Amino acid sequence: MSSHREAPEIAKDPVADSSDLYAFVSPDKPDTVTLIANYVPLQLPSGGPNFFEFGDDVRYEIHIDNDGDGQPDVTYRFEFTTEITNPNSFLYNTGPIDSLDSKNWNRRQFYSLTRVTDGREHRLAHKLPCPPCNVGPLSTPKYADLVRQATYTLSTGERVFAGQRADGFFVDLGAIFDLGTLRPFQQLHVAGKKIFKAEGEPVNATDRMNVHSLAVQVPLKQVRRRASRYGAADAASVLGVWTSASRRQVRVLGDRVAKDTSTGPFTQVSRLGNPLFNEVIVPMSKKDLWNSLPPSEDKRFAQFVERPELAALLPALYPDVFPNLDKLNKSKKARADLVAILLTGVPAGLIDGFTNATGDVQADMLRLNTAIAPTKRPDRFGVLGGDLAGFPNGRRVGDDVVSIALRAIAGVTVPLVDKTFRPDAAAGAVTPGLSAADVTAPFLANFPYLGTPYDGFNNPPASS
Repeated sequence: MSSHREAPEIAKDPVADSSDLYAFVSPDKPDTVTLIANYVPLQLPSGGPNFFEFGDDVRYEIHIDNDGDGQPDVTYRFEFTTEITNPNSFLYNTGPIDSLDSKNWNRRQFYSLTRVTDGREHRLAHKLPCPPCNVGPLSTPKYADLVRQATYTLSTGERVFAGQRADGFFVDLGAIFDLGTLRPFQQLHVAGKKIFKAEGEPVNATDRMNVHSLAVQVPLKQVRRRASRYGAADAASVLGVWTSASRRQVRVLGDRVAKDTSTGPFTQVSRLGNPLFNEVIVPMSKKDLWNSLPPSEDKRFAQFVERPELAALLPALYPDVFPNLDKLNKSKKARADLVAILLTGVPAGLIDGFTNATGDVQADMLRLNTAIAPTKRPDRFGVLGGDLAGFPNGRRVGDDVVSIALRAIAGVTVPLVDKTFRPDAAAGAVTPGLSAADVTAPFLANFPYLGTPYDGFNNPPASS
């Protein structure tokens, strides 16, 4: 998965587990950038009576680097509190929830939003209510209305939402983690020979599951570095984005009288920039360490980007299918193409009309060139499909990041840095076979873009 349960320790702490991050110029408001960070992954919709929520003891942050040093220049910090309306009821709600202040809603969650700019804190909002979870047609009969009530435009120009959404990530986990099986490839032939044995239709393993999303839409003028301070105008338009979750260093468990308490400074327990980075690049023994470090320390992990394990697995799992990739692996040449895509950004001159380079500091961040306007007809393969507004230029909700990443690792992007390399015929066709059409809850055309969360009454379908 993109970053669901991707490290041993964070797999035990779902409320602090960042699962997906998106950063894109807003298609309906191109003078803004939309940032979405998902947490609490793999939510079954029928999760009562204790429905899912953000952690009151977790500090959630979305960071923006606009000068290329892998350190945050602008941070949006979300902190939550939970209130119980009726302490004598075990129910989440005792009747329909038709508004955010409904007396029928027993467990409500609120948050404060703080913007930190170059170390200076500015509280933007206090005690904004989240919407409830989507319980079912009787409990939350007009869920879209509740979402509209919970979407706020602040006096400082930001638009913000925090609450449950449908998980928009699509991947055939059952196949991929069964030794890299790619189900749709049973139809692929090279030189007249069928090269993959897997059969059956791909299955979206995260469909009909929910997440909790932090979404903020920000005027570009508030996050771009002025060109006069940073250099070229193109460079001033490039943002590096990542999300993190932190906890207090010490937690003291209480007894029947005293409550649990947390104390000490905050320490980072989770982070996410590019999808799949910690999932498939960082080795198991270093995943928890990676989650604790800032992007500015990612030079420690550059060796795993230069020689990714998955690139060596493909020729081993599929003999005679990736001979050119196999030869490249055996040459021990560092994968400069992957270093550019994941750690430094793509420099000017490699792709016509495109760059999202941030300098020499190696850091895992979503790099978004905000000078590139949204396209009216997005290509799900992003830059690989000729759509410069898509991944790895930021990430939109419909981008097929799994296929893009697999094709890049398989060698499709090597010619960007080595014109003599010819990708294998199969490299440009690698895919788990899924798209945004395999997400049951459709994406929205406007903020917060991710679809309506699945309700517990209808999901899974009774027919299943």
